[in-house]
Formats: sequence, C-alpha cells, structure tokens
Amino acid sequence: MTAARFSAPSAKGALQLILALQVGIAVLLIAGDMGAALPNLFNPSQQPEFDTPVAPGDQTRKFNPSPRLTQPGTLPYGIPSDMPSRLLFEPTDIDGTPGLVVTGTVLAGDAARFSDALKANPDIERIALHSPGGSVDDALQIGRAIREAGLDTTMAGRTVCLSACPYILMGGVTRTVAPEASVGVHQHYFGENTILPAFLAVESIQRGQGEVMAFLQEMNIELSVMQPALLTPPDEIYVFVPDELQDYRIVTQAD
Repeated sequence: MTAARFSAPSAKGALQLILALQVGIAVLLIAGDMGAALPNLFNPSQQPEFDTPVAPGDQTRKFNPSPRLTQPGTLPYGIPSDMPSRLLFEPTDIDGTPGLVVTGTVLAGDAARFSDALKANPDIERIALHSPGGSVDDALQIGRAIREAGLDTTMAGRTVCLSACPYILMGGVTRTVAPEASVGVHQHYFGENTILPAFLAVESIQRGQGEVMAFLQEMNIELSVMQPALLTPPDEIYVFVPDELQDYRIVTQAD
C-alpha cells in the first residue's frame, strides 16, 4: 500500500486550512508566553537526522541551519561544501548556459546584493541554488527578481533549498530539481516572545503569510503547498518527494 502524502486541496480549502493553522499557532504562542504546561506535540528528538532518506509519509526531519547540510565531497558547479554564512554569488557555466551559483544563508539585504550581482553579470540565464534559507522577505524579493528577469532556477545533486529558499527556487521560469537534491519547508521562526509581543506576533504571522500567499499566486504555485509548511515546527523540516514537487508546481515539466 502506498504511504499517504499531502494532497492538493482546492484554493478555498487551502485558505480555510491556512486560517485554522494560523489560529492554532497564535494559541500556542500565547499559551507558551503565559507559561502554560502544554505537551510537546512536535518532539524533534523523535525525528531522524536531516540526511536520512525520505519516503512518502516519512518526510519530516530534524533541522538546524548551522551545520553543513550536505554529504562530504565536491558538489557541482563549484558549490562549496561548507555552507556560507550569507549568500554568495558566483558566475559560472551551468550545463553550457551562463549561470549564477547562489549559495548560503539568506540575510537581510541579500536581495539588494542579488540585484547587484545580476547587473554585474547581464548574460546570466540560470540560477543554481544551495541554501538552508533565512530571511523570508529577501527570499521573496529575490524570487520576484528572478521571474522579472526571465531566469531559470535549478538544483544539482545533493544540494539543499530549505525554509525560505524555496521562494527563490519558485521564481524561476523553468524550475528543475535533481533527484538527490532536497527541497523543504517549515513554519517561519519569529523568535522568543513575552506576553505582549505574543499578541503582536499574531498580526505579524498573518501579514507574513498573506505576503507569501500573494507571492505563490504570482508564481502560479499551488497555495496548498503552505499546508506542510504550517504543520512543521521551525526546528524540523518537511522534505518534498518528487511527486509533490510536481503536484505543487514547484518544478516545471521538462520539454
């Protein structure tokens, strides 16, 4: 029997689910700030390490963006094996096409740096990604810049695109992911709270998810892709299997 995986409900169903999950997150934030003794519903100690292979129905892994997150050895296109602490932009040939390798953690201000990299390399046609994520706002801006420039995005074997990074991947006109590469999502982290910021965080969560939804619609990505993201806590990552990458339109069909 095939293991169950997330389905792609209608846009209306996806919106209803997102609203319900936002309310649940808000309740957990407020209860946590009041010191309520809630059970740990998502025990990361029971999750396998990130490099454990995934299968349909078994796709949630421990997540810590600081380790290397790759297997030892040389990666394609000159991608460094040690994950840079902020985005690096390296012009290179990608399968015979002028490309830009984008590697590292996405920090505030990296969207402007990416725009500068495109201006300095006007012949770029393809973006290769390897990132554990980071700033959601900058990732959304980079994704939009990629789509506006008409560029393609790709992921080579054993590279990762996690947390906010998939928004960059989604910006590509054509989007390809190697079978050995990993694309994953989870809840966006908002930091430690006290009782007053917890209430303000509810507004921040709703505003942020609204911005993400607008981006997904612009990129023609299934809104239901937010379901596994909102159900996965920040210290874990939900890794998509190939069928899901197709179903959610994260990747495009090859000609």
